[in-house]
Amino acid sequence: MWRKLRIFVLLFVLVTVAQQAWLKNGQPDWHRTLYVTLYPVNADLSEASNVAIRRLNQAQLTQIEEYFAEQGKRYHLAQTQPFAVHLGPVVADIPPPPPRNAGMLSTMTWSLHFRWWTWRHSPPTPIKADIRLYLLYFDVAGHPTLPHSTALSKGRVGLVNVYADPGQTSQNNVVIAHELLHTVGARDKYDLTTTQPHYPEGYAEPDRQPLYPQRFAELMAGRIPDSQHGAHIPANLSQTLVGDLTAREIGWQP
Repeated sequence: MWRKLRIFVLLFVLVTVAQQAWLKNGQPDWHRTLYVTLYPVNADLSEASNVAIRRLNQAQLTQIEEYFAEQGKRYHLAQTQPFAVHLGPVVADIPPPPPRNAGMLSTMTWSLHFRWWTWRHSPPTPIKADIRLYLLYFDVAGHPTLPHSTALSKGRVGLVNVYADPGQTSQNNVVIAHELLHTVGARDKYDLTTTQPHYPEGYAEPDRQPLYPQRFAELMAGRIPDSQHGAHIPANLSQTLVGDLTAREIGWQP
């Protein structure tokens, strides 16, 4: 009896998650602002991460809103505020990490597990979120490099690994903006092995002469190309642009 009940509950949860993913899949129509909730998580249980989370404020998030408003204007987007970004409550539990060696089956299993986890760890907010991103904070002293961040267009959820160092706030915003666009259909535009941006889609100014050095990073490429084989990370969002292919992928232009 109890076994059947557990199976029924599990199936109900899976159907609910699948229904939410179906409703939140594909390009938005951009007829209205999409509401984004950022849930902070102390991923390494450090005091530095606690301090960073306590210091989080709406002004930092407004930078992301204003950036996308400016980028939308470049593509003559009728919606003047594509995203409204809000800070949600702190989430105590840590989400399941993506598989390191991501085969198709393990990726699908993790995706389902993660969406189920987000369904159980979405504290209520004044405005219901269209997109939920979990900000996993790490102390830079113990984590010189961070795991790869991941976001899903199915369900419009993501986990974003960021540094607790106050000096990293602007670069954290670049990572948040990058993952945010994944939830609305944008794809990566860099070599996963070398991290070098793909040409031409991963270049903010692919027609620039001379081509190098580039002045900006294409947001979904994540780096500013200095040469054919070299690139550096942008310091802030003002050093990035949403490229033409990315704009098409998210429905900002035909």
